Amino acid sequence: MKLDAFPAVLLLFALAAFAGNGRAEVSVTDDLGHAVRLERPAKRIVSLSPHVTEQLFAAGAGSRIVGAVEYSDYPPEAKRIPRVGDSRAIDMERLLAMKPDLIVVWFYGNAQKQIDLLLTLGIPVYYNEPRKVDDVASSLERLGKLAGTEAVAYAAARTYRERVRALRERYGGREPVSVFYEIWNRPLYTVNGKHLIGDVIRLCGGRNVFADLPALAPVVTQEAVLKANPDAIVASGMGGVRPEWLVEWKSWPDLTAAKLDNLFAIESDLINRHGPRIAEGARRLCEMLDAARSRKKR
Repeated sequence: MKLDAFPAVLLLFALAAFAGNGRAEVSVTDDLGHAVRLERPAKRIVSLSPHVTEQLFAAGAGSRIVGAVEYSDYPPEAKRIPRVGDSRAIDMERLLAMKPDLIVVWFYGNAQKQIDLLLTLGIPVYYNEPRKVDDVASSLERLGKLAGTEAVAYAAARTYRERVRALRERYGGREPVSVFYEIWNRPLYTVNGKHLIGDVIRLCGGRNVFADLPALAPVVTQEAVLKANPDAIVASGMGGVRPEWLVEWKSWPDLTAAKLDNLFAIESDLINRHGPRIAEGARRLCEMLDAARSRKKR
């Protein structure tokens, strides 16, 4: 190669490097409206919620998770990820030793003081808080962009949206069924209409009897449930086992849900976690409410 050709070659390399850097930089807006910017796609991600871990795997970024919290158990590969604490308390020393270039947190599931400390250290933090069924697909896309796994993430989001759209078209316009969703019995926890589960209930043509309460996951009284007299009661419990306490509602035979035997149990991981498996949880809930709808007509 002639010596006078070198400047042109160097210029081409410089332009290529500049273009590469431009493509490498990524920026998305998280669920709190904060801009999250990375110089390049994340390669060392810490997930501070089990549902976030599921989202990252679904978005093709599972191999980039270097740390996760307890109960991050799906998919099975997630069980092998080193732990950094749980949703209430994080082992900050261990987390920092992992040298993450992105931390994904659950706004309502992590200790804010510890998250504030992470922010002061300059580590990029992405807040995840889907409130509607369709938000899960958006989360997959944004996490995929942050991890540089857009192809997998966008395909997963597309499949998820198709499943949700089919459920909405099938059940959304059917006769309303009033629903009490029971997360736990002592105390008696439920969800309001702004919670993601509240949106799943709407998707299925249900009417959440406690939709108007101000708290996302309020505690209610037994008397309030009896006064609301829902057509159906759905309990999530733990571990995929039908909660023993669901049968306690049969002690009130005048309660419509008990009278019509509309006491349903749904696996908590399919609906309480804000991951893509909620499409399957929604399908099961829709079928339950449709059964309750049929019994109302008898």
